[in-house]
Amino acid sequence: MESGPAHFSWPSILRLGLVQTALGGVVVLMTSTLNRVMVVELALPALVPGLLVAIHYAVQVLRPRWGYGSDRTGRRTPWIVGGMAALCLGGFGAACGTALAQTHLAAGLALAAVSFLLVGLGVGAAGTSLLVLLAGGVAPARRGAAATLVWVMMIVGFAVTAPLAGHFLEPFTVMRLVAVSGTVSLVAFCVAALAVTGVEKGLPAPRPEAPEAKPPFGQVLRKVLADPVARHFTVFVFVSMLAYSAQELILEPYAGLVFAMGPGATTKLAGLQHGGVLAGMLFVAAVTLLAKGTALASLRLWIAIGCGASALALFAIAAGGPSGPDFPLRSAVFALGVANGMYAVAAIGSMMALAGSGGERERGTRMGVWGAAQGVAFGGGGVLGAFAVDAMRLVVADPVHAYATVFVAEGVLFLVAVAFALRVAVAPAPSFPLNPAFEAR
Repeated sequence: MESGPAHFSWPSILRLGLVQTALGGVVVLMTSTLNRVMVVELALPALVPGLLVAIHYAVQVLRPRWGYGSDRTGRRTPWIVGGMAALCLGGFGAACGTALAQTHLAAGLALAAVSFLLVGLGVGAAGTSLLVLLAGGVAPARRGAAATLVWVMMIVGFAVTAPLAGHFLEPFTVMRLVAVSGTVSLVAFCVAALAVTGVEKGLPAPRPEAPEAKPPFGQVLRKVLADPVARHFTVFVFVSMLAYSAQELILEPYAGLVFAMGPGATTKLAGLQHGGVLAGMLFVAAVTLLAKGTALASLRLWIAIGCGASALALFAIAAGGPSGPDFPLRSAVFALGVANGMYAVAAIGSMMALAGSGGERERGTRMGVWGAAQGVAFGGGGVLGAFAVDAMRLVVADPVHAYATVFVAEGVLFLVAVAFALRVAVAPAPSFPLNPAFEAR
């Protein structure tokens, strides 16, 4: 047990991770199952689900406002529960809209658009407040491991929901789709609500503030962005996530066009990369937890190593095409995944550490700013990467060189991210007294 002020115990962190599991379970149906149904069963252009998902990402710019709202109330649980309610309602509404589009296209797509908007609002409110709650209650030495745990539990939500939903969708009908989506949404909300019930009680009650002591959102946001540490970290998050996501839509086509891999082989390649991400996360979590008090526990160190190694892996993948079919593409892709995982978990842990640097009443706004930078960069990165490849193919005749140029550009972005990360001092967030009985829960 940690000495000094009490912090979240591992069971409490695990309970909060269940919120991520529930969130992931709803989101995976939105981004995979509904996407496939619209394109295949309803024969709609792929642009339609693409635009709907873009709505979900675009609304992430409101994350700072949700974080500010939880700062003002002083409690995060109502925002988590409210966000999950909006997310689950949106998930069910999107399935209903998809079913309605089969007979009334305009009405169905309108309902789906509103529902994806609700999903974006819910993910922003619940996700931001969850990270803020973790940032305030997780001991500094546990932040890397806690970030890994909640990320892995979100992946568990993907991994468990997708095959189960697929099983109950056979034989497919739109009414089955509505029933399965409704069940997943209801279960996800109940799991999340039960997971956060009582967890925040060990935190000190928020101090009452006079109305004039509560600065408006715009003033708080300007103050956060005026802080050089917060500003540099915001740029780091945006640039690194842009590089992280830009390869998502081009790696499998690259493997198919340049290395003549079939659909099954490229799908396995993507799975190998995701396995590498998990391995990198677990490695950093273990090192930072076991090496606390030493240089190896520095999250900034692992951000630099992860981003630098990601750049080297992307440079290697870019060089692999011209090298010929003997190039070990699978090894390079796995290395990219490991490096991405190392960077990602260290970046999330750093968010937790830096969120409280402006005081408890700015914690949510700061986390919201970084969440908005992450969401917008992730949403735009994939599209930008694919667009860049298409643009390069208009300039160079050989697709190998077009893809290689984009991979090199992504690697350079990771190096730029390292430069910004090294300008940020990740200090432990200020501690505050908690209920001594809290650690036992």
